[in-house]
Amino acid sequence: MEALPKNMPNWWDKPAPVTVPEGYAEFVEQFRVLQDVLTAAAPDAEQTRTAAGLVAQLIDVLAPAETDEWSQLSGRLNAPGRGQTLVPVVHVESETETQSRGTVRFGRHYLGGNNAAHGGAIPLLFDDALGRFANSHGRPIARTAYLHVDYRSVTPVDTDLDVIVRFDREEGRKRYLTGEIRHGERLCAEAHGLFVVLRPGSA
Repeated sequence: MEALPKNMPNWWDKPAPVTVPEGYAEFVEQFRVLQDVLTAAAPDAEQTRTAAGLVAQLIDVLAPAETDEWSQLSGRLNAPGRGQTLVPVVHVESETETQSRGTVRFGRHYLGGNNAAHGGAIPLLFDDALGRFANSHGRPIARTAYLHVDYRSVTPVDTDLDVIVRFDREEGRKRYLTGEIRHGERLCAEAHGLFVVLRPGSA
């Protein structure tokens, strides 16, 4: 693992931001909806100009609030999706130290074609879900060293799917996890991941 530059703070030592503006979580969810609407839309020239102007206004509003990685809200909220708009949101419904179960819905934003989720979105979900679980329950922080994904059948968009993550075993600094995406009884995809605990001062 790469060593941190001198005096660089460790991101895992930084607590989640204490002050979250009222309505921020709702704003993030609206942005996710916007991604789906944009993907599904075929706007005419007037609609495109209007939308582009509104986006430009939004950029003007948010740009002055830019901060460093250690102070941003995105990816650090204690909520499903952590305020991150890139990763499909897994809503955890039950969890022990060795197994986590929840649901995910790939919106239109993740469409690859013919009602199927894009193949690249599935490893993204697994990396986030397995990585979160690898670092949960008081375990020291680890980073992804290996992720293997098998596509077993079509993963549909706009459908509630089951996500199961299992902590299989730990060998020294190595943690082995597996995950599944299921549509009812049908296995859509499965993953095997290796996560390695960071040494002090590693990034």
